[in-house]
Amino acid sequence: MFFISTNYRHPEFRKGVRDMLSVAPGIAAWGLMTGVAMVKSGMSVFEALLMGLIVFAGSSQLAAIPLIAAGAPMWIILATGFCVNLRFVVFSIHLRPYMMHLPRWQRMVSGYLTADLTYVLFTRRHPHPAEDAAGRRGEQAYLAGNSMVNWLCWVIMSVVGVVTANFIPTHWGLGFAGILALVGMLSSLASSRLRVVSAGIAGAAAVAAFALPLKLNILVAIAAAVALCLMLEKMPVGGRPDQQGVK
Repeated sequence: MFFISTNYRHPEFRKGVRDMLSVAPGIAAWGLMTGVAMVKSGMSVFEALLMGLIVFAGSSQLAAIPLIAAGAPMWIILATGFCVNLRFVVFSIHLRPYMMHLPRWQRMVSGYLTADLTYVLFTRRHPHPAEDAAGRRGEQAYLAGNSMVNWLCWVIMSVVGVVTANFIPTHWGLGFAGILALVGMLSSLASSRLRVVSAGIAGAAAVAAFALPLKLNILVAIAAAVALCLMLEKMPVGGRPDQQGVK
């Protein structure tokens, strides 16, 4: 892939690979169980392989699988996937300043490859967009290394899950390892009181709205956290959670 081949010699590419390898076991377990779940839901091996390669979105796949198995209308399945993946709208808005200098095809490739952990690791490594060409090249190299490991890990283990579905019982709960990886990353990013408060509000809102259809509780959680952060940012500095106690 051109996106990889033009960046793999850059030191930031290797850094991106190393950072993603630290959470790769969780991604692998999650991909494995998603592959198993697709086959056990009644999908054919061909359908499961096609979905694993094209969709590349674990949470929306897991949300759509029971709907497909139940014979739900197509619009319900698409709406569910849309709602579950709405967080990527937030990701893309944040990443826009990093990407706008790139050709459209490369922005589209980056959008396809960006997942939760690639976004988290990338923004932690590069909290602000670079202002020069060398810095932007480093950002893209890091994202390329990061995304390559994430994509390969997910797709390979999804295929393994599809092929070995009849030998891996779903009650093992290996997919929970992916959730643990996300929780670990979330904890490492809770570096200020404002972030801790916003994460707590998002979690509470998601649980409170859990009964909503089409996974809309995720949208409610995002909206609640964003609204809270916007409100707190307008408060006087001394009243904000991330500034309390700072002299």
